Amino acid sequence: MRPTSPPLRLIVRHRRLLAALLAATALWCATLAVRPQPTTAVLAAAHDLGSGPLTTGDLTTVNLPTTTIPDGAIRPGTDVTGRLLAAPLRRGEPITDIRLLGPTLVDAYGPGMRATPVRIHDPATASLLHPGDTVDVIGTTTQWDDTSAPASPTVIRSLKVIATPKPPTDQLTDAGTLIVLVTTPDQATTLAHAATTSRLSVTIHGRAG
Repeated sequence: MRPTSPPLRLIVRHRRLLAALLAATALWCATLAVRPQPTTAVLAAAHDLGSGPLTTGDLTTVNLPTTTIPDGAIRPGTDVTGRLLAAPLRRGEPITDIRLLGPTLVDAYGPGMRATPVRIHDPATASLLHPGDTVDVIGTTTQWDDTSAPASPTVIRSLKVIATPKPPTDQLTDAGTLIVLVTTPDQATTLAHAATTSRLSVTIHGRAG
């Protein structure tokens, strides 16, 4: 019989060791594949939410893979009860700072801008509004005599809607519906003055697409 060559004898001699090493390597790779990813706790919507003030029942804590958490996600322990949600959220969607009405959201529209609450007279019109809509604010005077018809001049044109809060049903009034617009400080002053002498309403610009 032809003698076995030295390299072949070496492989045969250590085949059990090689098999054990290969099995250990496969097990290590499998362990890495199924190892759970690190998670981080964040606040999320407990159910589908419309824009408006947040309550304790609107919030829940979820643990998400750390690599998937969006920037600005709100962590448990942060008090956001009563803050205004600027746009609707689906159940389980993380709540981020940009979703809450406040400096972070308003700053996206430019330095020095303000979030200005405006009460409009017609709730049906308010129900058609969504964050991001562009509106003109119209003021119908509440002070006129018998010889003149009420005037309805445009107060300010092309303002962005930033939130359309939905108040609790036990807080509904006949005073109109609140919306929040992005304005400059001067525009906020103009709207506040117009609200004292006029019933405010809005017309909605056409939506693109």
